[in-house]
Amino acid sequence: LDQAKVLDEGLSVRKAATRLGVHSTTAFRWRHRWLACPREAKAVHMAGVVEADETYQLLSYKGQPARLARQTQRAPRRRGGKAAKRGVSSEQVPILVMRNRSGETSDFVLPNTGKAALKAVLPQALADDSVLCSDGSNHLHQAAVELAIEHQAINMSAGERIRGPWHVQNVNAYHSRLKTWLRRFNGISTHYLPNYLGWFRALDRNARLRVDAVSLLALAIGPGPSALNAN
Repeated sequence: LDQAKVLDEGLSVRKAATRLGVHSTTAFRWRHRWLACPREAKAVHMAGVVEADETYQLLSYKGQPARLARQTQRAPRRRGGKAAKRGVSSEQVPILVMRNRSGETSDFVLPNTGKAALKAVLPQALADDSVLCSDGSNHLHQAAVELAIEHQAINMSAGERIRGPWHVQNVNAYHSRLKTWLRRFNGISTHYLPNYLGWFRALDRNARLRVDAVSLLALAIGPGPSALNAN
């Protein structure tokens, strides 16, 4: 239960190790063992209006063999550093977040934001009769058309924010909460990024449903993702 509370509070590895009275490497190992189920427990076949948008995290080899970082031919960054190039670049990892109006959430770490990558994940998250709503991403629109998914695009570049029931405010608010939460870790290894996304999904759902750390314990040792898709 102490480990569940540590996860519920979103502590860094160093602070978690101090709280649990163990070495930081042990705290790190425990963390990712516990996050195996939350990582996979994401919503599937979401119904209704499903908002979709990409966000980005810096590519990071933190905690990985040094040779992997050397292959990128870039100088190491300081903890929580910034990309050398402005805007979206190969230094950033795209994350597609999809969220319906009931709060069900799914996310995917993508190799890129091209049409093929999007077509591979959209069917996992969307029900046959759902309506995809985005900020007008061209690749997302192309993927939706080829998959015969109804798509409503908000023209953000023209200053459009809401058009009747169509907007992406829920998924953008989720992005904001996610980014704020991730900052405490001063950089996250891309290898473990899906674990952290699953961790935040669980925390965000728990806050919305007003449940405590015990539910994280149940999620970590429960029956598996198939029983944990909802909400």
